[in-house]
Parts: sequence; structure tokens; C-alpha cells
Amino acid sequence: MDAQTETEMPTGNVSDEPFLGPLDIILLVSLLAGTAWYLLKGKKKENQASQFKSYSIQPTTVNTMTMVENSFIKKLQSSGRRLVVFYGSQTGTAEEFAGRLAKEGIRYQMKGMVADPEECNMEELLMLKDIDKSLAVFCLATYGEGDPTDNCMEFYDWIQNNDLDMTGLNYAVFGLGNKTYEHYNKVGIYVDKRLEELGANRVFELGLGDDDANIEDYFITWKEKFWPTVCDFFGIESTGEDVLMRQYRLLEQPDVGADRIYTGEVARLHSLQTQRPPFDAKNPFLAPIKVNRELHKAGDRSCMHVEFDIEGSKMRYEAGDHLAMYPVNDRDLVERLGKLCNADLETIFSLINTDTDSSKKHPFPCPTTYRTALTHYLEITALPRTHILKELAEYCTEEKDKEFLRFISSTAPEGKAKYQEWIQDSSRNVVHVLEDIPSCHPPIDHVCELLPRLQPRYYSISSSSKLHPTTVHVTAVLVKYETKTGRLNKGVATTFLAEKHPNDGEPLPRVPIFIRKSQFRLPPKPETPVIMVGPGTGLAPFRGFIQERDFSKQEGKEIGQTTLYFGCRKRTEDYIYEDELEDYSKRGIVNLRVAFSRDQEKKVYVTHLLEQDSDLIWNVIGENKGHFYICGDAKNMATDVRNILLKVIRSKGGLSETEAQQYIKKMEAQKRYSADVWS
Repeated sequence: MDAQTETEMPTGNVSDEPFLGPLDIILLVSLLAGTAWYLLKGKKKENQASQFKSYSIQPTTVNTMTMVENSFIKKLQSSGRRLVVFYGSQTGTAEEFAGRLAKEGIRYQMKGMVADPEECNMEELLMLKDIDKSLAVFCLATYGEGDPTDNCMEFYDWIQNNDLDMTGLNYAVFGLGNKTYEHYNKVGIYVDKRLEELGANRVFELGLGDDDANIEDYFITWKEKFWPTVCDFFGIESTGEDVLMRQYRLLEQPDVGADRIYTGEVARLHSLQTQRPPFDAKNPFLAPIKVNRELHKAGDRSCMHVEFDIEGSKMRYEAGDHLAMYPVNDRDLVERLGKLCNADLETIFSLINTDTDSSKKHPFPCPTTYRTALTHYLEITALPRTHILKELAEYCTEEKDKEFLRFISSTAPEGKAKYQEWIQDSSRNVVHVLEDIPSCHPPIDHVCELLPRLQPRYYSISSSSKLHPTTVHVTAVLVKYETKTGRLNKGVATTFLAEKHPNDGEPLPRVPIFIRKSQFRLPPKPETPVIMVGPGTGLAPFRGFIQERDFSKQEGKEIGQTTLYFGCRKRTEDYIYEDELEDYSKRGIVNLRVAFSRDQEKKVYVTHLLEQDSDLIWNVIGENKGHFYICGDAKNMATDVRNILLKVIRSKGGLSETEAQQYIKKMEAQKRYSADVWS
């Protein structure tokens, strides 16, 4: 049930001879409810054009679309639009890019709408050709190991597994990926190719954005050529200069009752006060933190071991899954941003979409306060993209400041280079931008509209549910670094977690979490040998794997050779879970191979140990069909480890380069080679 409020049923004594029987009461209540609904519906329609009085105090409704609302074709037809931009987004970037394309369409006589494939009847793509000069654009992120995002999975499966006739469909695709991952932009590449195979007409070339570099640059470079091509294709002309338009209108609501104001809930009002399963991304569980201890023994860095209590939540997890956590922004940053915008942070407001056909009525749950929005809903530490800077420029009172922001948000090569230097390389967030451009004072509501939504942070679970069924363990390094401007930037989630310490005599601190399932799994048979490579916090999922192997052995089962490659700087400083690992090693549960990079003159990393152990590796993966796992840094470590593995397969297996590549691909298909990596 996704009700906004719960109705209390009065209790009392029932007389022996009721005036109305149960059936009469049901009929009467149904009749009254139907009449009230009809009258309210009529009144709402009447008021909608002129005022939002009745709408203004209604909290956001999530996923309650009717079949008619699911029809993007009907929305396009009823509003005279020809452009629909679908997004597959896990962190919000693809959704943001889709919104920008739809908004820009007005300049090119292509009024657009943004659509979530998960909320649409995607079979209607076959009917889009019936709308004259129509175009479907797909902004699709590749997630994990070459997978579609959660909201795009059904669409991906649909085009993959059906022989559809897409003749007459005009389309373009922009993919979002990361070159440090092996399956770079797999989803965007596949959808672009598959739509062509099904007979659709590619209007513009596939765009591929790399998040390891400046994905913003890739996107604006692509759309710079995209729009002229679209104009040529449809025989239309640009209406001229870029017009800055607000997507949402502000409604201040000082009279809304406290019980109707969102205070950090993800979707359902009061969901953090009245918790009810199932718990997921839109309904997180407020988990008590039972343990939060430091793992580093010395040095200036910090690594936390955190245990979340999930007893009574009905949440289940397995070793290899991820824990997702909703953090809050730093209080000081929130205050600074409020002052820079001359805002009263306690003001209650709603931002209401000016596009009445959009299924997204608000950018985040409304009504709420500016303090709550900046604390719980907006990514204020993210580096602002060029479209944000372009809109902030309009609020500069000094012409030189206005010109500077316009320049670094332009598509000119010099402007792009300055954006890279001033924003990217200097790690300036929106607070820093406003501090360094003193004449820029945007209204707080526009800042709230422009900033992306604060996303959950994901951590590899470092425990096994077989040993810890009611707690989930996480291993996290505290992120903080000095920028080129001399500021101290802090990670949103780890800074938030670092403050959550359980104290005797006090209620346990609580954090909103949910479990995300993974394909990162131990082999079904415990006797299958495994090799695990996890330096630093890459150890996290393997701690759960080792716990599981130990559990199997204690149950009397035979366990296969379990080899762990772990690396850190110094044994006396950052050898996390040392006592546990050494104990497992002594008891024969794990074959421990540890590299301490700074404990000797010449640095030693896990890659050096792997190069020494080619016989062991081939024995496991070649002769005994074992499994190979990597967890940690995608950019360098994971790539180096894969290359070493290829070398072992070539030399020990007597295979060519191409055959070795195919060997690993076969291992991946058999789920014998798995990576849980991040950049």
C-alpha cells in the first residue's frame, strides 16, 4: 500500500441490534467515497489552471500512474510534442542529460518530454512513427559489469528478446560509461545497434561519454552536432539564441501543517517514522548502528568498520551484495550555501513542474524546507556542470563575473579548458563557485532546481549472512582531501558515517539503508577453489566469502583452496582485519598472500605477488576450473590484474593472445571470473 496517510478506525461497543447491517455500511461508504471523489476531481480540474491551493499541500505521489498516464504517445499527441527523451540512469546523470535535451528542443521547434522507460509502455515505440517528424532519444548509462540500469532493464530485455518491427522510428543514442571498466558503454552501443537491426532510422551517430574523464565535455560536444543534424533531417530551423527557462515554479507554503512536510523521506511521507516493509530504494530501512570502530592502527588516514542492525526488517543479504546508504550533507556547507543565497532555510516551499504532462511533478519530495532540501535531497558537493554555471551567470551583478561564468560554460575549446581547470581540477562545488564569484547571488529556489538529486552511496558488504544474519557489515575509508584552492573537501557519506558512533546509555544512531543484490557470488560448491584479489577496502566482500568458507568447514563440508591477495601500505598501519585474517590462515581456511607496499625500500603490490604465482593461478583456473575474483580500483589495479591473468593463461595454457581473451570471456560467461570494481 502506498497511502499518504493512515486512517485510524474508532473502536467502541457495538449494540446488539445495529441500525445498519455490514453490507449496508459497505454500500453506503462506497457511495459516499465515490461522490466525494467525483466532486473533488471536478473542483481540482477547475482550480488547476489558476491556482495550486488544493495541490500545494499534497505530498509527492510516487509510482501511482494509471494506464493512460503510462502512455507517452498520448502525452506527446495531447501536448503537440514530437521529441521524447528516455533515460537509463543509476546516479542521476543520464536523467539530467535527458532533461537538458528535452528543454533545448524548444529552440529547434522540437518541444520535448523526458520519460522513464520503467514508467512507460515501451511497446508504444512502434507507434511513434505515426507522429509526424517525431524523434526518440535515449540517454543510457551502463552500470556494473556491462548491465543496464535498474529502470532500463525491462526495455533492454524487450528489444533484446523480441523480433520487433521498428521501421519508421527515428532515433539517436547517447551512452554514459567509464573507460576504466571493461564493458565500456555496452548498453548504449547495444541499443544503438539493436534499434538499427530492428529497422529503426538512426538520425545521428551514437555518442559515448566517459565518466573517467569529463563526461560533461563529451555530452556537450555530441549535442553541439546533434541539433544541426536533427534540423537538417526534419527540415526545420533553430529559433535563435538559447533561452534560459525555469522547469519548476516556486510555491511558498507557510501554512502547511507540520505533519504534511517532508523531513528527509525518499518517497512516502512519514516513512522514516512509520516503517513498514518491504524496504528498498524508495523505502529505506532506518538501521541502528551497533558498531563503528577504527580499523587503521596508525597514520593520518581512517578506515571504519560499521555494523548495521537489520533485525526485524525482513531484509536478506548474501556475501557479495551491496549495502546502499542515504547520507546527509555537511551542516556547515548547508549553512554557507543558505547565506550565499540570502535565504531563510526554514521557509516551507514546493517546486512544481511547469510541464503539466510530466510524471515528475517535483524535483524532490515537496513540500519541505530549504534546509531539508539542501541537507537530504540535493548533491551540493557535486562539481557543477556547465548548464548550471550558465544559469548562475544571469544572477551576477558584475559584468566580468557574468562573462566569466558564460565563458567557462561555453562550447568554445578555450572555455572547455577553463572549465576543466577552474571546476574539475580545482574540485569546486556550488558553494565554492558562489564564494569565489562574490557578485553572484542566485535565489535559493533556482539553486534547488539546478542541483542534481543526492544519491545513495553503495558499499560492498563485508560479512556473511550465514554467520551474521541480523547484521550487515561495511568497510569504508573516510574521504577527505585538500583542493588546489586550499579548501578541505570531505566525502558526503563517509563524513556522515564517521559521526555515527553508538554510545552507552544513548539510543543507537540510525541510518537509512537498503540492500542491492549482486551477481558477485562464491561458487555453489564449497569445494571449488577460488582466488580473490582485494587490496585495501577491496577486501570487503572477501571477508564475507572467507566467513562463509569457514562456516562451511565447521559444518563438516570440504572446502576448496581459498587464496586471498591483499595489499596495503604498512603492516603496522593499515593492515585491516589483521587478527581475523591471520587466524583464518593458521586454521587453514585461507591461503594468505599479503603485499605491504611501503614496508621495504622497493614497493611491493599484489600484482607482484600474482606474477610470482603463475603456477598456483593456472592450477586453480586452468586445471581445476576454479573461480577468480577482483575487487577494488578499476582504473589501475583491476586492469593490471586482468593483464597478468591473460599472461598466465597464454604461458601456462599455451594459448595465443586472442585465445586467452576468449578464455577469460568464457570464464565470465560461466561466472568464474567476476569483478566488483569502482573508479
